[in-house]
Amino acid sequence: MLGSGLIGGSLTMARAMAGDVVHTLDPLGLLNGDGGPPEDWLDARDPDYVQRSLPAIRAWSDWYFRADVTGLDQIPSDEPVLLVGNHSGGTLIADTFVFAQHFYDHFGPERAFHQLAHDLVFQVPGARASLSRFGTVPANPGNMRRALDRGAALLVYPGGDHETYRPTWEQDQIDFAGRTGFVKLALELGTPIVPVVAIGGQETALFLGQGRRISRALQLDRALRLKVFPVQVAPPFGVTLLDLPLRVPLPAKITIDVLPRIDLREELGEDADPESAYELVTSRMQERLTGLAADRALPVVG
Repeated sequence: MLGSGLIGGSLTMARAMAGDVVHTLDPLGLLNGDGGPPEDWLDARDPDYVQRSLPAIRAWSDWYFRADVTGLDQIPSDEPVLLVGNHSGGTLIADTFVFAQHFYDHFGPERAFHQLAHDLVFQVPGARASLSRFGTVPANPGNMRRALDRGAALLVYPGGDHETYRPTWEQDQIDFAGRTGFVKLALELGTPIVPVVAIGGQETALFLGQGRRISRALQLDRALRLKVFPVQVAPPFGVTLLDLPLRVPLPAKITIDVLPRIDLREELGEDADPESAYELVTSRMQERLTGLAADRALPVVG
């Protein structure tokens, strides 16, 4: 999941208060320095730190993005669950932080909750210490298994950088690029899947395309595990590449709906295969995303 934590650190977040001028907000303190990686990424999650961070994130997500999050009662409160989401918005993935804030508001900071992030996220100055305390861990199978073994709710975005940089006009499409790792793990461990469907993030800028050919030409896919090198149009500089040097997200309304849990083996049988499971999950998510798109009257306004 590229950029789950870059939203607060590598780029600024715009916010206006009671007619004051727009200023930047760094709710998780990601611009502060940090040391080396924790001995155990999962143990680094700090409920007290989460509690202190929530007011700033809440003001930002509810005021700036006018967040509308429904269906959190579909998530079990005391057992492992794989939260499978679609995500949008480049490295400034507003729907990720909007969902995390509402999750913690609903269940409390004590509920074990982890989010997967691309390795590059933890190379941003200050990001490693701050995000690990918030529950974010590097995306790898070992961390996924250990989180679920501990009874955590684990948020994954199978579409990764491929999905978050899809063109703005494709925001109503679930696009996980055929990646079936999440359903393979759910089938192996018998973990229920709860889909998390979001819309609005792809309106925080005008996303013109993924730039996959450029990434291959620059060998970014080999050097940095980046399969995209996309172009966006947004303030303050107009055109940016990979959200650099800086992009302030437009205040698009973020809407998120949590769908009923899916028990793959109950629905598909004991011989369920990953391809059938992938189709089941993505088709239900696509049906809901299509509905959310139909309800969206105006871009950005929502």
